Parts: sequence; structure tokens; C-alpha cells
Amino acid sequence: IPTGYGDDQDVDQYHTGFGEWKGQLYSRLGVDKADAAGAEDDGPVKPDEVIKVETNQLRGTLKAALDDVTTGQVPFHDTKVIKFHGSYQQDDRDLREERQKLGIENAFSFMIRVRLPAGYCTAEQWLAMDDTCQRYANGTLKITTRQTWQFHGVVKRDVKPLMRAVNRACMDTLAACGDVCRNVMCTSNPAVCSRKLMDEIVAHTYAIHDHCLPRTGAYHEIFLMHGDEMAEKTQILGSTPLEEEPLYGKTYLPRKYKVAVAIPPCNDVDVFAHCCGFIAIIQDDKLLGFNVTVGGGLGFTHNNQKTHPRLADVIGFCEPRDAKYVCEAVMTVSRDFGDRTNRKHARIKYCVEDYGPDFIREHVEERLGKKLGLAKPYKFESRGDLYGWAKTDDGLWHCGCLVPIGRVKDNWRTGLAQIAELLRGGGGFRMTCNQQVLIADVPEAKKGAVQRLLDEYKIAHTPEATVSGMRRNMVACVALPTCPLAFAEAERYLPTLVGRLESVLERCGLRDRDITIRMTGCPNSCGRPSMAEIGFIGKAPGTYNMYLGGDFVGQRLNTLFAESVTEDQIIALLTPIFGRYANEREKGEAFGDFVVRAGYVKPMTHGRYWWTLPNV
Repeated sequence: IPTGYGDDQDVDQYHTGFGEWKGQLYSRLGVDKADAAGAEDDGPVKPDEVIKVETNQLRGTLKAALDDVTTGQVPFHDTKVIKFHGSYQQDDRDLREERQKLGIENAFSFMIRVRLPAGYCTAEQWLAMDDTCQRYANGTLKITTRQTWQFHGVVKRDVKPLMRAVNRACMDTLAACGDVCRNVMCTSNPAVCSRKLMDEIVAHTYAIHDHCLPRTGAYHEIFLMHGDEMAEKTQILGSTPLEEEPLYGKTYLPRKYKVAVAIPPCNDVDVFAHCCGFIAIIQDDKLLGFNVTVGGGLGFTHNNQKTHPRLADVIGFCEPRDAKYVCEAVMTVSRDFGDRTNRKHARIKYCVEDYGPDFIREHVEERLGKKLGLAKPYKFESRGDLYGWAKTDDGLWHCGCLVPIGRVKDNWRTGLAQIAELLRGGGGFRMTCNQQVLIADVPEAKKGAVQRLLDEYKIAHTPEATVSGMRRNMVACVALPTCPLAFAEAERYLPTLVGRLESVLERCGLRDRDITIRMTGCPNSCGRPSMAEIGFIGKAPGTYNMYLGGDFVGQRLNTLFAESVTEDQIIALLTPIFGRYANEREKGEAFGDFVVRAGYVKPMTHGRYWWTLPNV
């Protein structure tokens, strides 16, 4: 039998593949089953589809498992369930070897992601999250590319208290992960349209998200209901009442479903990277509706050519009031036609790839009960964030700040908490899809005080203070040490690499030139590296595949330029390219367009050519 079983990119790492291989091994040896592994053995690994059916609308045994103080982890099947409630079980991989030598279990903890549609929170909510991360997590907040926060390092005994703290702040973590519609994103730059229009589009973002939420009461039963009074209230003949999921059924979706709303000319949400997207069409300061995109997604598996990134297709136009129903229709097409036999082929991008955009549009129109209109013209010009101050037509100020790789800690955490205190009762914050933060709704009377706090805590908020155009546009996933899927560093390493590249850019006179650079520790692509002008995807510790040629506004994938490169090789490869770009670029030409025109890589015209186009 084959001895290699690959690197499974699902959340259970290699276990699914190993389970299949182990069964073949025991069969060949004539052993019906392995010796018992002890009382804590979870038994055979069940497929996700079976687990979803057996969990009683996302309950499983999670409530009891979280109360079990004898171990820091939950059983395998409950690791699948807890995803739907906004959390992943992880462990500190830096400590694995040491703890194995000591004969103790891994240093398990939980990542918990908040549900935050459009990335908006009040000043009071920011303060509540700041307090929560100190009490129950590792003392930092992580702003993610999903325009929300994550808590890291939450030990099992603190999971429920953290969830209740989030609930007291009028937020939750429901459906922030799992095979459901996840946090719906929306353009955060206040300069792209009037305040009235921004509020209207954000309201549609909330409506889309709320419409597609799961209806199960499991989240509240597991995490929020506690105490004698609550136990008596929920005792209904000793059982849980029968529930229905009108959109999801018993098996929910084949895989995650991501949605974004973009407001041209800004594509900060990377709308074409999403399962379903809405591009706002504005004319004479009026929202006419949305162009609808379907079939985006960037994750793939190394050396598996059946998987690849894909950018979404525009399939039509809908009126504003229909947006949430269009989103539902696309989602139910994914539910009904998605591949439930292979999770690596289950995203809706593969439905669109296999059946075609016309097939998807026809089924969406059938479920919607009306035809989609013809897509209307639009133009994207950027996808970066606002830095510095901008005043909207309602007289309020907004300030975009650089938070390196989205990690709110040290001076950033202290300074932003002080600003939140100052803005109690009126101001707020918006997370951006590039892992930055926008201080929002600052009255004229408080602008000076906010500016003094930004200066005091050295929070970069102007193009001059953000060091370089590359640093302003760098994005990285968390990766090591906590992500179980990472092959290489990302968040802890990219700032170091960018520091070395900045020296090269300085010599070439390109210090202030905006260049998007993104890095992820594995090909799941949480940091969207496949859409960067310079992208890195981890293959092994200290080793990355390097991709070039994504366009600056997020409408073209990049192309593999070099395989398995180290830091010194990266510097050596990019130095001459930066030199040529400085001397030979055309007026207004972005770096990604230049490397295509100069012949370093071929343009990636479609995701299906991900494996065949590169010359590497």
C-alpha cells in the first residue's frame, strides 16, 4: 500500500487521510481493528456531513465538553461543531515537542472570531473587547481580513465567559466560522460616497447578513444560558424543542460561504474573491442597485491540480431591496449543487467552474422569482485603505490608522482604548478588510484630542508615517504558532521581510509607491495572497512559493514566479525587478501590471490555468 497520505488542508490536518491509510494497513495485516487507544479515543473519524446531521442543529456534546476540566481540548466531533459558533480549537505548535517529551497533552487553546457585519463597532464595544482580550485571551486583538476581530489563546475554561462578555457588549460570534454564511463585509473608506449612501449600503449589508444567519438556538444554549433560573427556563419536558433551519436544513452548506459588498471606485473588500459579491451602482448620489458576482474563492491545496483559486463572475444586476434574497438564492444553489463528497471541491467556485455562470444565474433567477438585470458599468481604481483624516458631508471626521498586520497590542492597544474612552456616546470604529482600523464619527470638538492621542502613542495614520507604500499594503494571516494548517510563518515574519525589501525600494526611489504584498502560511489563503502584486504562500518553515502579477485593484490573479524560495532568494529575485520598475515603468503603471508587461510572468486570465500557465 502507498506510504504517503498527503497533507490534508482541512481543519483536522492529516487525520482524514491518515485514517483511510490506517484502515488499509490493518486490513493488509489481517487485523480487523487497532488495539483500543484508551478511554479518551474518539473512535473512527466521521465525515463532516455525518457529523453535521448527528449534532442536533449544532449542539453535539459541546456544552458538556467545555465543562470537562480534565482536559484542555474538546472531542474531535465537537471541534467541527464549535466552528459554527465562531471558534477553532488550536494548540501552540512552538510547545508541541517539549510537551510531548514531558508526556502531557498539547497546549490547547481556542481562537474566537466576533461577528461584525461591515466591520463597525461603537466606542463602547471597542472598550468591551479590549477588556475581554485582557481577561480571557492573550491580551491582543487581531483584526482579520474578514473585517472583524479574533481573540487568540483562549483556554477552554474561559471560552464560555468570553462568549458571554461579547454578548454583554451586544455582539456575538454566531456563524463567524463553519459551513454557513460568514461575516458580510463592506467597503469602509468614507470618502467613496456620501454619508447617506454609506449608511444605506451598510444597512443592506446588515440585512444580507441577518437574513442568512442560522436559526438554531444552540449558540445561546451552549454559551449564554447559565444559572438555575436559566436552566429551569430551558427545561422543556427534559428535551430540546424541535427546530428547523429554513435555509440550511440538517446538513447546512457543503463549505463556507463568503459575501462582500464593494463601493466603487474602492475594492478594499476584494469582491471577486468571494462566493457572492455585490458591487454598488451609484448614479447622481442615488443607489440604483448592485451588480451581482458569483464564484470567487482563493483556497487550494499544494500539488492538487483539481483545486485552484478563482475570481468571481458578474452574472447580473439586482435592485437594493432584492440583495438579501439574491444572496439567499446563490447560497441555496451552493447548498444543493455543492460537492458534499470532497470538501476540497465543495466551494461554490467549483459549482460555477463545473456548471458555468449561465447555469448558476438561471437557478438563482428561478429561486428569486424574477430575472436579474444586465450588469451596469463600474470602475475600480484602488483597494487600499484611507490613511489620515477625512471629513464627510455630515460634518464628522474619520481617521484611518495603520495597525501592523492587524495585531492590536502595545501602544496601539493602549492608544486606541484611550481614543475609545474619548469617543464614548457618539464615535466608533470600523475594521477594514486590509487588517487596519478606521476611527469613525469623530466630532469636530474632539478631533484635536484624538490627534494628540495618536501622536502620543505613535499610531501611524498618515502616508508619511506609515514608512512605505509596501508596508501600507501588507497583509498576512496568523499562521504559526497557533494555526494547525500553517506550513510556514506569516504574521510574525512578513514585517521583517518587508523591512528588508524597503531598503531595496528606498535605493530605487520607490519608497512611497503603493505595492500590495501578502503572505499566508498555507494555501488556504486567508490573507488573499493570490490577488496580491507580490504574494507568498508557505510550503515549509522558511520556504515559500512566490507569485507575481496580480493587478492593483483586485481583478486579476497572480502567477507563480518561483517555487520554494527562502528570504535571501526573495531579495535577490525582487531587487533587479524593482530596479527595472523604477526606470522603465509607464506613467501610472502599477507594479503588478509592469511585471506582466515586462514578461516576468504571464497574466493569469482565469483560475483554471493556475497550474498550467506558469513557466516554473
